[in-house]
Parts: sequence; structure tokens; C-alpha cells
Amino acid sequence: MKRVGIRDVAERAGVSISTVSNALNRPHMVSGRLVDRVRSAADQLGYVPLQAAQQLRAGRSGLVGMTVINIANPFFADMVAGAEDAASAAGLRVLVGNSSDDLAKERDHLELFERVQVEGALVSPFGPLEPWLRRLRGRGIPVVLVDAIDDTGELPSVSFDDVAGGRLAAEHLLATGRRRLAFVGARAEVRQVRERLQGARHAVAELPGATLEPIWTQRTTSDLGVAFGEQLAARSAADRPDGVVASNDHLAIGLVHGLISRGVRVPEDVAVVGYDDIEFAAIAGVPLTSVRQPAREMGRTAAEMLLARINGARGSDLASVVYRPELIVRASTMSA
Repeated sequence: MKRVGIRDVAERAGVSISTVSNALNRPHMVSGRLVDRVRSAADQLGYVPLQAAQQLRAGRSGLVGMTVINIANPFFADMVAGAEDAASAAGLRVLVGNSSDDLAKERDHLELFERVQVEGALVSPFGPLEPWLRRLRGRGIPVVLVDAIDDTGELPSVSFDDVAGGRLAAEHLLATGRRRLAFVGARAEVRQVRERLQGARHAVAELPGATLEPIWTQRTTSDLGVAFGEQLAARSAADRPDGVVASNDHLAIGLVHGLISRGVRVPEDVAVVGYDDIEFAAIAGVPLTSVRQPAREMGRTAAEMLLARINGARGSDLASVVYRPELIVRASTMSA
């Protein structure tokens, strides 16, 4: 069906386009008789005004843009939900761009935010974005980083201490008597993954005789976790790690399944720690020990900081928030 436009309403009511616009948006500027005629024509045709156009004419889009690395990961979905909580309370909507671990897509999303004139942007970066972020700010669009830190100190941010999180995971495995650890993660160029590995290395370096083997995957999905779990299970017991830190819970849950499917016991033979503490971690076949990140709270805090910037606030109190890790211990590392 053809979309009904303001011209169609004008023709049905027998008035000019400007009269229709005034009758619907500024009824005090025309007579009550004309307002009734225009509204009747609009109802008959099923005309719905374009909200975006109205908002842009009013000098605002009513939108906050938000990019995330992978919306399929419940961590990022929860982060978006938190941002939506704060934005909705302020009468704004969140336009979400999912980069799917693709830098080009991430940049496309930022360009879209610029074109539709979002009122602010929440950015959880996968790769380097400095020129695109500068362009947004040059357009008067404030930016807050989420799950990231701006090394230049120019952008406010909400982040997580991933070095401490990686250390906490490895220290727990070492405390249970594990000595041959592995870190399974995707793409070392991602800051969060790199810092989690760094933290695990710090813990291992402090215990003589302990080792850490990095294992890199292409993605952080449960199916790849299964494949790598099967590969580890195929090794001899002496060559196999006895403790694994996974860079997220999807990988960890898949790893546990892959190990068990090949006859390797979890945690007796191999203990596994995940990262993020997504909802499924607690109800997995072997409940997963995980480093908890308060994803929803992080998203809400970032959106509140952005709203303050949109409303003109400045100051060091908006500069950064860093959340600390919490280890949630379950059956994947502790035998009953």
C-alpha cells in the first residue's frame, strides 16, 4: 500500500499543505473549523505523522545511538537494556548498532548516528574509532564510552577492571591446586580480552611452577568453545591444561560441553572459569564459575552520564566509572 502523506490529507480536506501542517502541529494558528476538517481527512485516510521529521523540525531527534560488539552475547544485551532504562526515563529511545566483531560495521553505525542526528552516542568499541568519534563530537553530539577507557582522557567512560578480573579467575584456579592453566579467548587486539589475559599472566607469574598457555579463537561463541573443548580432550592428560580461563561465558559453557562429551571430567580433570556471569552460567549442565560484570548497571550508568552531557553538564565527576570484578564460584571449579 502507498503511504499516506501530508499532500494526500491536503487534497482530501481541500486545503493547502501548510494549512494541514498548522492544523496538526500548531492548531492555534488556524480556525477550529479547519482543524476539524483536516483531522477528519487524516482519520479517513489513516494518516500518521512522521515522528522523526517532527522531532528534527523541533531541533532534536529523540534518539540516543549505541554500538555494541556482539548483541548475541547476553552481556551486551543486558548492557543495552540498562541504557534503555535510563534513556526511556528521559523520554529518549536507543538506536542500537551491532558491529558483530566487524570494524567496518562499527564505523558505519557511527556514520548513521551522525546522519540521523542522535542526541548522544554510547560506544562500546571493537576497534580504533578516534576519527569517527571526533566527527560526532564536532557535530555537537556527546559521546560516552561503555566497557572501554579513553586513553586520551577526553571522553567520559564506564568500564570494568579486566586486568583484575583475569587475575581473579587465574588466582582461583591456582588456589584449587591447578598449575597448568590455559587462557582461551578471541582476537588479542580486543582490549578487554588482552587485559584479561594480562591479569591471568600476573597471577601465574607469582607462583613458581605454574604455566599459562594462550589459545586464540576466531569468535567467542559456544560452538567454537565445544570444538576447542574437544581438542583439549584429545590431548594426553599430561599435556592437557588442568585449569582454563575463558574470555567469556559462551566459550566457557561450550568448552565444558566439549570436554565432557569426550570423557574429560569437569572440574576433576579440568576446571573452567568463564567471564561475564550471564544468566545461563548458573543453570548450565555444570554450573559455571564466572567473573561477574554488572552489565545492566554499566549500561544504565553510561546512559545517565550521557544524559547529563546532553543537558550541558561538565566536570570531572562525569569523567569515568570503573567497576571491580566479583568471582562467582560454582561447580565448574569446585567438586562437591
